[in-house]
Amino acid sequence: MRLMKLRRYLRGSGRVLVFVFAASIIWLLFDMAALRVSIDDVNSHILKERMFRDREVRRQRVRVTPNVRMDFRHPVQRLDSAAARDRDRPLASDVYREGGKRGQKVNWRQVDNDLKSGNFKSVAPQHKPVNNGVISKQDAPGKKKVLNLDFGVAVANASQIQANKINLEESVAKLAKNETKSIKLESKDILPSKVKSHQEPNKDPNEEKEPLKPTADLRMGNLATAVRKSGVHKVLSLDVTHAPRDPNAVGQFGRGVILPSSEDGEVRRRWDEGHFNVYLSDQIPVDRAIPDTRPEVCSQAVVHDDLPSTSVIFCFVDEVWSTLLRSVHSVLNRSPPHLLKEIILVDDFNYLKEPLDKYMSQFPKVRIVRLKERQGLIRARLAGAAVAKGEVLTFLDSHIECNVGWLEPLLERIYLDRRKVPCPVIEVINDKDMSYMLIDNFQRGIFKWPLVFGWNALSEDYIRKHNMTVSDPIRCPVMAGGLFSIDKNYFYELGTYDSGLDVWGGENMEISFKIELRRKLKCKNFKWYLENVYPELDAPLVKAEGLVFNQGLRKCLTMLKDTLSFDMCDLNKQSQHFSYTWMRHFRQGDLCIAPQPNINSFALVSCDNTKPELRWFHRSSKSTIADHFIAEFVSHQSCLEAESRDDSLRLSPCDSNNSFQKWQFTHYNVQV
Repeated sequence: MRLMKLRRYLRGSGRVLVFVFAASIIWLLFDMAALRVSIDDVNSHILKERMFRDREVRRQRVRVTPNVRMDFRHPVQRLDSAAARDRDRPLASDVYREGGKRGQKVNWRQVDNDLKSGNFKSVAPQHKPVNNGVISKQDAPGKKKVLNLDFGVAVANASQIQANKINLEESVAKLAKNETKSIKLESKDILPSKVKSHQEPNKDPNEEKEPLKPTADLRMGNLATAVRKSGVHKVLSLDVTHAPRDPNAVGQFGRGVILPSSEDGEVRRRWDEGHFNVYLSDQIPVDRAIPDTRPEVCSQAVVHDDLPSTSVIFCFVDEVWSTLLRSVHSVLNRSPPHLLKEIILVDDFNYLKEPLDKYMSQFPKVRIVRLKERQGLIRARLAGAAVAKGEVLTFLDSHIECNVGWLEPLLERIYLDRRKVPCPVIEVINDKDMSYMLIDNFQRGIFKWPLVFGWNALSEDYIRKHNMTVSDPIRCPVMAGGLFSIDKNYFYELGTYDSGLDVWGGENMEISFKIELRRKLKCKNFKWYLENVYPELDAPLVKAEGLVFNQGLRKCLTMLKDTLSFDMCDLNKQSQHFSYTWMRHFRQGDLCIAPQPNINSFALVSCDNTKPELRWFHRSSKSTIADHFIAEFVSHQSCLEAESRDDSLRLSPCDSNNSFQKWQFTHYNVQV
């Protein structure tokens, strides 16, 4: 009966269409409801995964110092008074390293176990240890005490032992990617045996992170190093010593040493030699081991195989013997030999003379440059840079200890972009017990008016916003002046240091500002000036120029009315200014001095680059007659010689002992 009613109701065609439409709407609503349920399930699953990942990231982002005071002084420079040390409160240095908790200490029991199990290995070539000067100090427990060395001297501890006149401007910095800024590089600056945090003693916060891999497909600016096809390898953890280390030596493995109370007087007596515990430093081996404090992600990072070579430059004056030797040994022991071109020691008129020469003679890669008068840090560094042969200049203070894997990460940043100026993380050497101490990795160099350099901790918000880890490079507005690497050509393109800077303290800001100003102003180089502004300028390139001094006559060469003679040296006389060009011409203006072998004399002729008979050899080799002017196209070896009787010139057979054949320009643009 009901079916019949339904048929009569749907008998009209219009009613059928209405029914079909209503059924379609109902079906569509069911589909949408089912889809909504499905989407909710997926979103719920994704949300759970995201919450889990965020929780893992927060757990892994472990910092050594959660909250360092946000002021403009390096935390290690905030020294505690004796009264503050007597109270039961954390020291400023401890707050710096542990964020209000006691400072981190190396697990030496673990180090000893590693040593017994053979984890600390060293290569022992045929050389004996040169001079460890190690004395193991033992005393009855009742006689030992922590030495109070508060002499009213502001002593800064830093991975260099800071004399109070050497401001701790070293960096805890890391590099930033593809920015023309001064930058600091995380870790890679210290040695064997893992150091674990008190917060999570059994877990490395970086062990689950993938190691950083160098980018092989970077877009460089015009000044950037072109990316070359190169293989990669894991950062080398080298620590090669001349002889096996004595595990029981004083201060070995970065341990702090508490001296017997009977030796307090000697410690105090020698304190002023370096404004740290010199007495203890002299007893610590010059090649001691220190713990490898790098995060796991840094020690597992990979770098390119064909990194540029570097010249490491130390400038020193009145430096303590033992700390200077430890600085040099740490570079020699922990640097890949194929990357370490040389170590240049610039003696800024220091007292270390013959003993240093004799000691360093056993190391072929060590060169000593001695300045004839006190020049100061800046001009001493410029003197070292002028003779450096490496592609990269690495400046280090003379009271540091480099760790394993310290060099390659610095060179990797310059390999990727030669405009980068990387600075390493700088750990701390305690000035009293010489222990190796950790610092906060999340710091950057800053300045405050009036141009006061200091360190500033990154805020938690900044770290969280950029999702930073301990291995990430950090951009710094101001670089550390004491320890950094820079491409040699880029260093000179920037104009090097201002040689008018008499003391340290402003050179770090000067280089930083030059880098940033050059980027912002889009500065052109001098070649662009010559090609676009003054293309008609005739500026011949010369190897040497200025006055020409004869060592035998003790006078300078002079040209008057197309005649050569000798006179007392005077920089104001243009007649005494000559040049030695890349075409090997000895000239003044358009006139060249030409040898005349037939009459054992010379002639003044118009310069012509096509004539080989006008050429002289001078400072072109390291032979015994390098200071001579040697005629190039003469059948027998003839040299230009000053005649003492009438102040004239002639050609004579070359004689390495003849001072009248030795010549010297006031300025050489090229060093042999």
